[in-house]
Amino acid sequence: MLASWTPPSLLLLLLFLLPSDSSVRWVSLRGAPLRHLLLDPQSGWVYVGGVDHLYQLTSDLEPVFQVKTGPHLDSPDCLPPIIPAHCPSARPTHNHNKLLLLEAGPGAEPGSVIVCGSLYQGICEKRSVSNISQLVYQSSNPVDTEYVAANDPHVSTVGIVLTTGGGADGSMLRFMLVGRGFTGKGLGDIPPITARRLYPAVFPRRAFGQEDELGKLTIGSYSEYDSHFVKALAIGDHVYFLFSRRDVRYKREHGTYMARLCVADRDFDSYVEVPLLCRGGHNLAQGAWLGRRSGKPALFVAMAAGWAPTSVSTDKSALCIYGVEELDAAMKAARVSCYTKGGRGVKGQEEEAYVVYTSSSHCLTLPESSVSKYPCGGEHTPSPISSVKPLEATPAYTAATRLTAVASTTEAGHTVAFVGDREGRLHKVLVRPDGSGERYGSVLVDDGSAVNADLLLDAGEQNLFVMTSSRLSKVPVSSCDQHADCQSCLATRDLYCGWCVLEGRCSRQHECERHLQANNWIWSFDQSKRCVTVRSVQPANQSRDEQTQVTLSLALLPVLSATESLSCVFRGLPPGPASIAGTSVTCRSPSPELLPPPPSGRDHVTLPVSLMFGQVTIAAADVAFYDCGAVGRLNRSSQCLACVDSAWKCNWCPLDQQCTHRDTCASRHVILNQRDSSGPGQCPLVFGLQSSALVPVGMTSSVVLKARNLQVYKDEAPYVCVVDLEGVQVNLTADVQKSQDNTHTFTCGPHQFDYAVSQLVYSAAIFLRTGTRRIDTLPGLQLQLYNCSAGQSDCSQCRAVPKEYGCVWCGGSPAPSCVYNQSCAGVPADTCPPPQITQVHPRSGPLEGGVLLTISGSNMGMSYHDVMGGVTVAGVLCPPQPEEYQISTRVVCRLQASQKQRAGPVLVTVGTGPPGRSIINFNYQDPRILDLTPNRGPLSGGTRVTVRGRQLLTGQTSNLSVFLGSHPCYTLDEVSDKQLVCQTPPRNQTGKVLVRVLFGKAERSSPNVTFRYVEDPVITNATPTESFYAGGRVVVASGRNLDVVQRAVMSVWVEPVDVQRVRRRRRVALLSARQQVVFNGTMETVSERCAVLSSSQMTCPTPAVPPEVQVKGVWFQMDNVRVHYESIKGKTFTYHPNPRLFPLNREAPDAPYRFKAGGVIAVEGEDMTRAMSRQEVTVLLGDQECEVKTLDGTHLYCEPPAVQPMSADDSGGLPRLQVLMGHLQVDLGTVQYDGDSLLPPIPLAAQIGLGAGAALVILSVLVVILVYRRKSKQALRDYKKVLLQLETLEINVGDQCRKEFTDLMTEMMDLSSDVGGPGLPLLDYRTYAERVFFPGHQAAPLSRHLDLPESRRHTVEQGLRQLNNLLNNRLFLTRFIHTLEAQQGFSQRDRGYVASLLTMALHDKLEYFTEVMKTLLQDLVQQYVAKNPKLMLRRTETVVEKMLTNWMSICLYSYLKEVAGEPLYMLYRAIKYQVDKGPVDAVTGKAKRTLNDSHLLREDIDYCAVTLTVLVKNGAEVQPCPVKVLDMDTITQVKDKILDQVYRGAAFSQRPAADTLDLEWRSGQAGHLTLSDDDVTAVVQGRWKRLNTLQHYKVPDGATVALVARSQSSSGARVNQVFQTGEKTPMLESEEEEGLRLWHLVKSSEDPDIPKHRKSSMRERERAKAIPEIYLTRLLSMKGTLQKFVDDVFVAILSTKRPPPIAVRFFFDFLDDMAEKHGIDDPETVHIWKTNSLPLRFWVNILKNPQFVLDVQVSDSIDAVLSVIAQTFIDSCTTSEHKVGRDSPVNKLLYAREIPRYKQLVERYYSDIHSAASGCYQEMNSTLTELSGSFASEMNSLVALHELYKYINKYYDQVIMSLEEDNSGQKMQLAYRLQQVAALVENKVTDL
Repeated sequence: MLASWTPPSLLLLLLFLLPSDSSVRWVSLRGAPLRHLLLDPQSGWVYVGGVDHLYQLTSDLEPVFQVKTGPHLDSPDCLPPIIPAHCPSARPTHNHNKLLLLEAGPGAEPGSVIVCGSLYQGICEKRSVSNISQLVYQSSNPVDTEYVAANDPHVSTVGIVLTTGGGADGSMLRFMLVGRGFTGKGLGDIPPITARRLYPAVFPRRAFGQEDELGKLTIGSYSEYDSHFVKALAIGDHVYFLFSRRDVRYKREHGTYMARLCVADRDFDSYVEVPLLCRGGHNLAQGAWLGRRSGKPALFVAMAAGWAPTSVSTDKSALCIYGVEELDAAMKAARVSCYTKGGRGVKGQEEEAYVVYTSSSHCLTLPESSVSKYPCGGEHTPSPISSVKPLEATPAYTAATRLTAVASTTEAGHTVAFVGDREGRLHKVLVRPDGSGERYGSVLVDDGSAVNADLLLDAGEQNLFVMTSSRLSKVPVSSCDQHADCQSCLATRDLYCGWCVLEGRCSRQHECERHLQANNWIWSFDQSKRCVTVRSVQPANQSRDEQTQVTLSLALLPVLSATESLSCVFRGLPPGPASIAGTSVTCRSPSPELLPPPPSGRDHVTLPVSLMFGQVTIAAADVAFYDCGAVGRLNRSSQCLACVDSAWKCNWCPLDQQCTHRDTCASRHVILNQRDSSGPGQCPLVFGLQSSALVPVGMTSSVVLKARNLQVYKDEAPYVCVVDLEGVQVNLTADVQKSQDNTHTFTCGPHQFDYAVSQLVYSAAIFLRTGTRRIDTLPGLQLQLYNCSAGQSDCSQCRAVPKEYGCVWCGGSPAPSCVYNQSCAGVPADTCPPPQITQVHPRSGPLEGGVLLTISGSNMGMSYHDVMGGVTVAGVLCPPQPEEYQISTRVVCRLQASQKQRAGPVLVTVGTGPPGRSIINFNYQDPRILDLTPNRGPLSGGTRVTVRGRQLLTGQTSNLSVFLGSHPCYTLDEVSDKQLVCQTPPRNQTGKVLVRVLFGKAERSSPNVTFRYVEDPVITNATPTESFYAGGRVVVASGRNLDVVQRAVMSVWVEPVDVQRVRRRRRVALLSARQQVVFNGTMETVSERCAVLSSSQMTCPTPAVPPEVQVKGVWFQMDNVRVHYESIKGKTFTYHPNPRLFPLNREAPDAPYRFKAGGVIAVEGEDMTRAMSRQEVTVLLGDQECEVKTLDGTHLYCEPPAVQPMSADDSGGLPRLQVLMGHLQVDLGTVQYDGDSLLPPIPLAAQIGLGAGAALVILSVLVVILVYRRKSKQALRDYKKVLLQLETLEINVGDQCRKEFTDLMTEMMDLSSDVGGPGLPLLDYRTYAERVFFPGHQAAPLSRHLDLPESRRHTVEQGLRQLNNLLNNRLFLTRFIHTLEAQQGFSQRDRGYVASLLTMALHDKLEYFTEVMKTLLQDLVQQYVAKNPKLMLRRTETVVEKMLTNWMSICLYSYLKEVAGEPLYMLYRAIKYQVDKGPVDAVTGKAKRTLNDSHLLREDIDYCAVTLTVLVKNGAEVQPCPVKVLDMDTITQVKDKILDQVYRGAAFSQRPAADTLDLEWRSGQAGHLTLSDDDVTAVVQGRWKRLNTLQHYKVPDGATVALVARSQSSSGARVNQVFQTGEKTPMLESEEEEGLRLWHLVKSSEDPDIPKHRKSSMRERERAKAIPEIYLTRLLSMKGTLQKFVDDVFVAILSTKRPPPIAVRFFFDFLDDMAEKHGIDDPETVHIWKTNSLPLRFWVNILKNPQFVLDVQVSDSIDAVLSVIAQTFIDSCTTSEHKVGRDSPVNKLLYAREIPRYKQLVERYYSDIHSAASGCYQEMNSTLTELSGSFASEMNSLVALHELYKYINKYYDQVIMSLEEDNSGQKMQLAYRLQQVAALVENKVTDL
């Protein structure tokens, strides 16, 4: 079980508080669903096992360690270790934790945590208790006895660790009992209950091993029982397993069982199980807990009702409790019945017990003493036993939601059960002694997530650890301390809680010190109990001016000792003594001076009085202290009324003008409170006005008041009327008249009133005063002063004032005004002037009317009725709206329809008077809609559309609305007369909708003006997925309908980091990457506009983000469509810090960087590729571009212009190098070219000296070479010096190699994105096998069908099937092969052909094929051992050697696909790219760029690169594609390069052939010119005809060309079409026509009359010649450029970092065995065998022929390069020392420095395989079986058999004779059976 450790600092674990209960802590963990929970009671560590994760946390849920345990490559059908080649079903598989147990350490040593997962057949490991990331034990090579847990996530596993002293020698033995369900995957014979050794585990014993002496429960047909284990428990000397299973014996329904075993029972003879019945149909256990009920051990089980007869649980659930004593008694009864009564009851009728799981044992009738004599059973006792009678229980608690977990504890003698359900709630249940229960509380732990069955209490039983799918919570068993007062404490009805009275807190009973004394601890669960409360207070309110005794009456009081007392405390005042009498407590109220004053505006202050015990409040009540004086002061206008009518006991002293709490007054006269007398009715009071309350200003008026009860004021001061005007009191004399009914009439002196405020009416208070005494005024009694001119600006407004005010319109000077009628000097106006209209809005309206017209002015009537029917607009009646009418100043009317466009004034007529006319004309208009842009948009809306028309400003803009169909289009910006802009609404279906514009109720539309809703844009991919802070990186989004939106932006939500920190401190829920982002005011948005390129693509520069913020969300906003980046293929967008780029001159940044022309500039930096690729980087040198060639994390290489550019700012200075990465622009300093005009010129003398020196150096090198040639005998010196020369040459070409490699890597980086997916053109297995088995065959048997007449087909096929049976006989096959090989006419080609035919025929039986091959190889070894063993397998001279080749090819196909194929393809592409960059002779196949000296184009050919623009048809559109070619390329070479570029992602077989296409040069008006290798324009010189090139046709750089299909006419008219085959076959002698010889770049020097075999030998001689240094330099340059790719291929083949293919290990083991068997101890011999069998037999073939594996074309020039690489591989595998000299082949010279390194690679490869553990034969067989089934259908076996029969027929007599000579063959009648085959296949006459 592989695991990885993550430090705590990197754990993404979030610790929160549940909002519903702040005492619940929880932590969110990865690895849902979490499976198991473990608590170490000693250390307090908490361990959690989930999917692919293990966690170690503190008891406060703080994460400490995390271990990642998956996913890993696995399959439940394969046994570990998992090797993909042997387990094709292996997939990355999640590791579900199955067991998490604690094992104590030996002695004082620390223990370990046992962890078992679902991977690798459920193997286990031990981890450190203190650090779970540390492995203590793990099996390196687990065997089948170590498979512990179920390998299926859905199948349960339980376990328990036990320790006994029962070892063989009496020593301590620790083991684990495990119960697991049946999986049906992997090993199917693992028993349901097994014992696994833990300690000691000394070899050969293994930890977790299943040993026979430890015991196991054997079951016959395990799958039939469908067991599901729930819990394993240990009680005393027994172990109990709770599980559910199918009742196979009776009802075949599922039920729950409890099984028991003795701990010391090694044979499981003590096994007995009893069904558990939970009444109400609850039959399936979900969780269990071993607790106590009524002081006795009991099993608490959460049960659910199942869907009969399945094991599926429903939501109907219950908690059932089973006493352990009753459980043991039921098990004993079952044992008694099965031991002594044959399983029958007392009467012998009903079956009470039976032997379960096996048919080999039955219940017996042993002596009764055997039950007690063998308490744990014995060999002779029946086992395993199952009781028929269930142990029944009545549910203590039932629920409608499935219960999933249970735990229990005891509190103050009460049993409490905690039950979890599938909705994430934890229920608290009181279990009574009679077994019934009551739920008293619930806690929502994790809404919607089921509580895991591992529900644990901490060591102090204070908290519960509750685990759900992805969360671990710590839930207190009670939350007493959360309740601050007695009422909330008792309201919880929590069994744990009660109110500790004298301590003043909610606590558990044992936490309250005096809980045994009466009334000191009040239990919240007892509803009859109440808090200590005050029933009544006497007095409840009192005057603040008195100090009295306050008596508190309480319901109960806690018992105090004799020396203890209580005190009374009024809030904020010192405590006072309290006297207790029974349940009453008396306190003294505070003295008046200590009382606080009443709050402002209040007449009393309320103080709580608390009954205190020390600092603890026992009870409290409120006492009100009132102030009668404040009552009067707060009601100045009616003090007497307020005083005697108040709630307090206040009385009024009228003569003293005082409100008092006393019953007497100083002046003797008193008016008592309403509670004692009539009260308010006796108060002196002004109760009314005898004159009118309306008083006009500016007129002298007199006011008359009515008063009563004034008789108390005898012989007092005179009365005065007081009027309060705007804060100023006006005193008026008052004449009094007394009436008979004790009332008085007061006439106030006349006065001319006035007020400053501009309003019609002003209310003024009025009252009477006598002396200093103010007489009460009836509330609401006021004078109404009014001013007619205030607000009445015209006649209509004046006349509209109510008549009782007497206002008239008086036409005097200086201007008419509204005055009181008695103030008008002239004659009041009876009628008003005509209306005056000052404003009309709007000034236009539609013909249909309907809009509201607002007319402002004056004198427009006194009421709506005055203007009703009197308003016309442009001659059309306009009805006024009554609700909008304002007197005189405003009329609102609804415009009526007009039949035509018209203009005219607005007329308003009031009554019968003349109308008022507006100066402004109103226009009836007919608006029109002309068009709409854009006319389409997404369904989600948000498109800004512009509606164009005329007269759009018709009516009010507020009445203007736009609709698309029936949906409103929201108007934006200002509306002009010619256009308006609105934003489209969302819609639920696509299609066209009519654009409607409403001008009020008038609608305008046009059938031609529609808006089309199209599908929302969909983004299916967006790359790249990261950027740096500076932004500007182009994100390419692809999808559908992207061009339908009007505006697309890429937006980023950012938030300052300090805001994040504040939020974390406040425990606000953090946002995870997958949650919906919650945005608020602290967040900002940064956006960049996107460019929509087409319907399927748009580009968006990433917004710049400040480094000091945190990115919270990235999305694309397209009109109203928002696409979050995370929703696109689940990717997240990441921002990284900006890359760092260093100055070119880091030591002296201000100094220029010296550059030598022809090289590249290297820029250094950090993190340059973290969020950037080469294509996205632009480098500017001055005013020109420096072409970027390569980019990696720390380096950027760019190729500057050949001539030093000018400065970008035209300053004439040195150019500066600037790197542009998106928005990031970095200036790296100035650059100065060497040899630039800025440098001083070299003197002529110096030039001559340098030239002479160079010549001397060259001459010296030539002399050295000549000396080396003459001293060939000095091999060692020669070797070293040649190496030195090669090294010098390589250094000299190093710069060129780096530049070439930079270009190549640029090309290969473009390619690498395709490789690994569909871009790697691997051949299918059938084609691969055909090319490997039958190389060079035109019609291989794999591609053919059995060509037989239908009349013979059935008979022949029958015969071939019999032949197939014969081939499956090993004796026949070996005799057959040996007989054929003995025939002289059986050629080497025949041997290979027969071997491949046998491979085809036996492909479905590769195990058998392998055994036959091994037999034949053993015979071959025997032959070569007698001769020269080192020559074995050197060539393919026998059938078995070709069989070996085919066998290796079959077994290594998957390795080629998964490992070696990609580097091989990259090498091929690198070679092709390099070869094609230089000229290649189309006739000879020689190239300027090659590794092969015989294929080196030695002549200097003038050529230049040309970029053609190729027109490529992509669907309906034609797109230009640039293609680089050479001007010296033939037309066919150009076509091949074009096809390579256009079809670069396609396999070679899927692209059109070059000879089916013509190349057309398209040049402006000149039309199309078809180019060809050979046409009438071809140049002929003597006997030589030159192939046409681009240079021949004078095709310029940048020319436009196209490939078009070749027509039949043009094909037929062409003289020679062989030139269209490209480079694959060079055009040599066979291409001659009419006596002319063809040439391309160079003329062949070969004599055409020399035979081909002689020409070949001549070429070999030419190869052996010394190659001049200039050409060696070319080869070295090519070699250096390709070196990385060659290394990659060799490492892929020979690396042991990944497991070598099983076939290689298997065959190398076989060769080692053969060497050992034949006594060959020479390691070189075995090395040669291995080399001949694998590298030379298989890998060299693949290296030389990549077309065997890849769907590519290998041209002759590429083949020449591959040959050199293959030869290097061969040299690397030889054991002889590699030395080079002057006569060494060039390829040995080229790789002289690398071959020793490759040799070490080979030797290490062989050594690692040899030292690896052997014994892979079983693994090999399983692999061969899989291969047989995987590819057998690809083989055409009948054709292969038919071809084989042809050889049998050819050598029929010899084969028959060979079979008859063999005694075993005679017994098997092999010859006879072959004769039968012959008779069927071809009616052959035999001796039958």
